[in-house]
Amino acid sequence: MDVCKHDEFCGGCIYQGISYEEQLKIKENEVAALLSAKDVKPAFVDRIEGCTCRYGYRNKMEYTFGDFVKDGEITLGMHRKGNFMSIATVDHCQIVDEDFNSILSFTLEFVRERNYAFYHKRTHRGLMRNLIIRKGVRTEELLINIVTTSEEGFEEEAFVEGILGLKLKNKTVGILRTFNDNMADAVVCNSLKILWGRDYYMEKLMGLDFKVSAFSFFQTNVEAVERLYSEALALIDGLEGKRVFDLYCGTGTISQIMALKAKEVLGIELVTEAVAAAGENARLNGLDNCRFIAGDVFEALERVDEKPDVIVVDPPRVGIQPKALYKILSYGVQQIVYISCNPKTLADNLRYMEYYGYRCEYLKPFDNFPFTKHVECVSLLQKVK
Repeated sequence: MDVCKHDEFCGGCIYQGISYEEQLKIKENEVAALLSAKDVKPAFVDRIEGCTCRYGYRNKMEYTFGDFVKDGEITLGMHRKGNFMSIATVDHCQIVDEDFNSILSFTLEFVRERNYAFYHKRTHRGLMRNLIIRKGVRTEELLINIVTTSEEGFEEEAFVEGILGLKLKNKTVGILRTFNDNMADAVVCNSLKILWGRDYYMEKLMGLDFKVSAFSFFQTNVEAVERLYSEALALIDGLEGKRVFDLYCGTGTISQIMALKAKEVLGIELVTEAVAAAGENARLNGLDNCRFIAGDVFEALERVDEKPDVIVVDPPRVGIQPKALYKILSYGVQQIVYISCNPKTLADNLRYMEYYGYRCEYLKPFDNFPFTKHVECVSLLQKVK
């Protein structure tokens, strides 16, 4: 496929025009350099695993309304490289389903025809803020969420009619409107209104069903994360009869996969909505041997009396904070599986874990997001005897 037409201005992909083999080499070398900088020496570092689907793999996009040039016509897309106040329309993006581009194009035309103003970050005035599109890859369901301020004037019925009139490959199951009057340049849900259909879509992951609501976290590349999870769990010396702690568990996807074999799984996650979704999905899948706690990992573990046999961690980009990491290591379990979305903080944490009696026996990078800067890693930590 040719270089994306938005490459000059869009800040999403940084490796356009570079062969995929070269992209993998760059990312593999980056991980190696970060480990070396912290003097972390895993017993074995596997080759990076590439992504079998390099185009159209993203199942969620969060677009922003703005303008490309000051006082220009309204645009809808991504922040411009080197100019955060400028928004570049990205209606031919290569890493999303074509339906996303069609919905974006329709929405932008709808807004321009009615002369709606975008929310300005400095004046804090204007109607249009964001467009969020989510897709169930295995179910082919679309959830469309238009984010506005509470200013009057948005023609909800016309918007719904227009969306439903589009010729899309996937099936639209919900059209939502989120009201956001927060001054910060972030999607905050003050209230949510269902304009049509339902407020969630369904997805399948490793044989399990997941109900994904408008603001629930869910893995962005389903096919790639299935491979990553499969390899991560294969590192554990058997789950049968074991109690597992899944820390930073999100909506509990890997918790439920482990619950199919483990005696018991405890998931801990800071985001309350994600914990509620995890519990609902566990019930949906008929799993009664996993439970979830909402709260900071360190504080939640202080309240838990049980002791784990195995620990799996999948922290956010900032990694595991020292208090939580010390608490995790204090259990002295034989194996810890660390799934990371940021090799830099992974290297920091691995250095700390080695100091406190663990050895990184295995590490493997994964390229789950071709053309972007992001690299995932899976590592196995073994307690030193």
